[in-house]
Amino acid sequence: MLLRIGLALSVLFALSGTASALDSRSDAEIKKAIIAESIASYPGPCACPYQSARNGSSCGKRSAYSRPGGEAPTCYDRDITPEMVRSYRQSHKVR
Repeated sequence: MLLRIGLALSVLFALSGTASALDSRSDAEIKKAIIAESIASYPGPCACPYQSARNGSSCGKRSAYSRPGGEAPTCYDRDITPEMVRSYRQSHKVR
């Protein structure tokens, strides 16, 4: 829970920079922000396979990402389409 709050705060601080700093963000930076927001919005500890469960073990195939149906968090750059980047730029007013 604290990790999720910390991650959400990190995203908020990253997004609270000046307009010129936001305007110059690369697609790679936007992809990282999309992934961070997706993980932060997941209600449990195992959104992505590379995360750790509450007991410290790797989430792996128990992650929401690895299970068909239900929630589908965005965990990897390869999951993000150019349209998702465009949508993020529009909704966050980033060029």
